[in-house]
Amino acid sequence: MSQTAIDLVHLARQTGGDAELERELLTLFAQQCARQLRAIHAGDASVGRDAAHTLKGAARAIGAWQVAEAADRIEQQLTQAGAAPREDALDALTLAAAEARAVISRLDCAA
Repeated sequence: MSQTAIDLVHLARQTGGDAELERELLTLFAQQCARQLRAIHAGDASVGRDAAHTLKGAARAIGAWQVAEAADRIEQQLTQAGAAPREDALDALTLAAAEARAVISRLDCAA
């Protein structure tokens, strides 16, 4: 598990160094991760693609680059007609999200 799961320098720039806002954004992101992962794993390509896109944007906003990259991979896979996300891509996203949520938990912002 890596502290680099969330780029805290990027997050501080995004929030102007407001620690309370950082905690709020991290809490919201942890909740968003759980919600969007459920939608991605549900199996509907359109819903999964939208969930991956939403998660990618949320991850980029707080500096969860590994989550953003993994979500982007799944979004691209689901863009192709009839395609399903590959198992390795789902595993990568699940792991990246778990690592990001663990960092958030250690920062005492857990949802």
